[in-house]
Amino acid sequence: MTTGVRQSGVVTGVARIATVWRDASDVAAPRTSTYERLAPILASLSELGIEVAPVLYRDQNSKEVAEQLIGFDGVLVWVDPITVDGDRAALDAMLREVAVQGTWVSAHPDTIMKMGTKEVLYRTRDLGWGSDTQMYSTVEEFRAGFPRTLVSDRVRVLKQNRGNGGVGVWKVTALDPEARRVQVQHAAPRDDVTEEVTLAEFMNRCRAYLAGSGKLVDQPFATRLREGMIRAYLVEREVIGFARQQPTSRDVDANAPEPDRVLGMPAAKTMFDADEPQFAELRIRLERDWVPGLCRIVDVRDTDMPVLWDADFLYGPRTSHGADTYMLCEINVSCVLPFPDSAPSKIAAAVKRRTEARA
Repeated sequence: MTTGVRQSGVVTGVARIATVWRDASDVAAPRTSTYERLAPILASLSELGIEVAPVLYRDQNSKEVAEQLIGFDGVLVWVDPITVDGDRAALDAMLREVAVQGTWVSAHPDTIMKMGTKEVLYRTRDLGWGSDTQMYSTVEEFRAGFPRTLVSDRVRVLKQNRGNGGVGVWKVTALDPEARRVQVQHAAPRDDVTEEVTLAEFMNRCRAYLAGSGKLVDQPFATRLREGMIRAYLVEREVIGFARQQPTSRDVDANAPEPDRVLGMPAAKTMFDADEPQFAELRIRLERDWVPGLCRIVDVRDTDMPVLWDADFLYGPRTSHGADTYMLCEINVSCVLPFPDSAPSKIAAAVKRRTEARA
């Protein structure tokens, strides 16, 4: 089956894919740091006979970028939900317009909203990766619900619905039986800095996360946080690798904070192959039960699946037999970097299948 760009109603013989990321500077795409990180994917696409063109996106030139992208068979996007240049509102609107014109977009903004926001933690809370998770869509719901969970558990984690890098993720610890005063810690700085405030003051700060269509997700604190986070990388429904990230040990850095006091993960990721024995059970659960369950709950079809995404897990309580359990921390769909060495060839094969199926 032959695929290719649509030109005056004629399909050419070569599939054309645009790779999109944001850059605020006026430099050529190959000179950006993201280009170097994505180079293995671009090379794998080219090896399969797919023509690849990098396209830099800026909000101020969204109209011109849209006109450019409509000429491609597909678009692969790497843009975080929150950057120094703003959020993805304008970009997502543009990508929806491009998709309506017939260009395949991965990940489509609608798929991101189903899979890649913290709301998915609430919607899939009854899957095996879930926990006692609450969600607040209004200030009134937040005021009524959060004090109850905090008084009950003493420590909770609040997450704004759409973000990255720990922005808008807070550990909240009750300092008295009624939780009138709390200790709060922001995940984004990846340090051990905390602040003591009244619960009322902290909740008032959080009102901004509920503005517009914003939401707050309220989860238990993972008491095994010092053991690290596991990231499972997937191409569509297939696990293609893992990464392990842990708080920096004082054996490595004498000035590092105590691991029990760090909320974010400041250490580098250690990559593992998909068949890594220590993650074998997690892989089985993902591919056999959790990913199918996720797709069913949030209504994502195979044709909607991102070609590259990841799921972050923290260790949950051990079972009575000492086996590990896992608690979903977040799903990343908007911008997955870095990725395992196995990812480029898997992504290229998935893109080839998608473009051929659409021809």
